[in-house]
Amino acid sequence: MLGRIHSVESCGTVDGPGLRFIIFLQGCAMRCAYCHNPDTWKVSGGIEKSVDELLEEAKGYLPYMKFSNGGVTLSGGEPLLQPDFVLEFFKKCKEAGIHTTLDSSGFVQPANLEEILEVTDLVLLDIKHIREEQHKKITGVSNKNTLKFAKLLDEKGIPVWIRHVLVPGLSTEEKDLSELGDFLATLSNVEKVEVLPYHKMGEYKWEQLGLTNKLVDVMPPKQAEVDFAHQLLTKTCKVIKK
Repeated sequence: MLGRIHSVESCGTVDGPGLRFIIFLQGCAMRCAYCHNPDTWKVSGGIEKSVDELLEEAKGYLPYMKFSNGGVTLSGGEPLLQPDFVLEFFKKCKEAGIHTTLDSSGFVQPANLEEILEVTDLVLLDIKHIREEQHKKITGVSNKNTLKFAKLLDEKGIPVWIRHVLVPGLSTEEKDLSELGDFLATLSNVEKVEVLPYHKMGEYKWEQLGLTNKLVDVMPPKQAEVDFAHQLLTKTCKVIKK
C-alpha cells in the first residue's frame, strides 16, 4: 500500500499527546484562505512511500512514544483523501501497540470511514467556522460534513481535540464563536479545545506557488483575543480535560 507523502516530522509535540511521529499526507479538498501549507493541496504532489516503510520508520521512535504516551499522527493536507492508506497504516500501528491520531477537517467522508474510526484513538478535528456561508468563504466548501463528522465521533465515543484557527476579520466575531461553543456543548467526547492564532509563516509558499494571498495585510491576533475566543468556545462545553 503506497501513499502520497508531503513530509514527516519525527518528534512532533503539538499534533496529539506526547511525542509523535507525524506524517503529512498530500492532497486537500479545501482551499483555506489562511493555509500555511498550500503545497499540500495537489494529491499528485509529494513522494510515494509504503505503509511498511513508514511504519518501520515510526517504530524507531517507539521508546520515546511509550515514555511520553505519544504515538503517530496522520495529518495533511487531508489524510482522508487517501483512505485506504490511512486504514492500512492505522491497522498496522494498532497491531504494533502504537496510539493513532487522525488530524482532519471531516469534509471528506470515504466509504471506509467507519473502518478507519475503529482503529483511530483520537481525532484532531478542525472546525473552520460554524456558519456555512462564512465557512465557504474561508475554505471554498460547506461545513455540513464537518459538523456531521463531529456528531459521528460523539456517537462512537472517539476522543476529540477541537481546533479552531482564529483569523482577524474571518473567524473572530463574538457571536460566531459563541455559536460554535454552543455546538461543542452538544458533544460529550471533547477532550480539549485549541484556538490556533493565524500566523504569516506560510506566506512565502503562496508567493512561490503563484497563488493570490488575500490575507497579506492581516496581522495575527493578540493573545488577549485568543484567550477570549477560547473562553467563548468552552464556556458551555463539557471539556473532559484541558
